[in-house]
Amino acid sequence: MSPTPEDLPGADQAVAHEQLTARMGIEITRWDADRLIGTMPVKGNRQPYGLLHGGANAVLAETLGSIAAAMHAAPSRIAVGLELSCTHHRGVTEGVVTGVCTPIHRGRSTATFEIVITDERGRRCCTARLTCFLREAEPKV
Repeated sequence: MSPTPEDLPGADQAVAHEQLTARMGIEITRWDADRLIGTMPVKGNRQPYGLLHGGANAVLAETLGSIAAAMHAAPSRIAVGLELSCTHHRGVTEGVVTGVCTPIHRGRSTATFEIVITDERGRRCCTARLTCFLREAEPKV
């Protein structure tokens, strides 16, 4: 069974309600080490021209990639973002987008993932790549 957010080492549950994912409406729909999937509404995440904000795509991509990296690193290591790149292919004006995160490299000190974000019609609107640094988890005192 794959871990849930509460299972990720180093996750501070006291601030769970303050996490950006909650404010953006991101929901993880599949927890699997080889394929992590999440959704995000366009409504509330638009830029001034009515399109889904490119930064919102980046938040969805980094959320999925970071969780996948943390699942790989657990339990003795934690994942922190090192580099994120996003290519925005098409604008989305309504509905929900879906991100699918798959591993490119899962090593001891780094992990890299591709995140493909599509609209409700299955059209690719963003391709992202996230590399995380995997460091030792600090012991809880």
